[in-house]
Amino acid sequence: MANKENSLKCYQTRRITLSACHRLHSPHLSDEENRQVYGKCNHINGHGHNYTIKVTLFGEIDPKTGMLMNLMDLKRYMEEAIMAPMDHKNIDKDIDYFKDKPSTTENVAVYCWNRMKNIMSQPEWLYEVEIYETENNIVRYRGD
Repeated sequence: MANKENSLKCYQTRRITLSACHRLHSPHLSDEENRQVYGKCNHINGHGHNYTIKVTLFGEIDPKTGMLMNLMDLKRYMEEAIMAPMDHKNIDKDIDYFKDKPSTTENVAVYCWNRMKNIMSQPEWLYEVEIYETENNIVRYRGD
């Protein structure tokens, strides 16, 4: 029988806050369709948010360190993958990923997920990216 203590698992979450602006506008829709779909969020000058982004990992606790991942490593990954390209930026103009897709919170979550997966030393631990565009508008993405 396996020693249960050797396979303890946990969830680990780190939260960051960043400011960014964007305009909801799909290149696949006409200007009129964009206005109908996105309303005031399609305004030509765009608008901004103070996003709260949570990244959650899931995996085995290392019996030697007592940690899933050192939180300083997770902080560094999030700084590189999310903060550096997004904080105080125009998402639509400054991030190539959004050149051909609308910068909805759903697409921002996928972007953050992909960036985290690409730089983490243990990408299999990435469980969820959760984005609060506002206090009431929240998206969770789990790579599905």
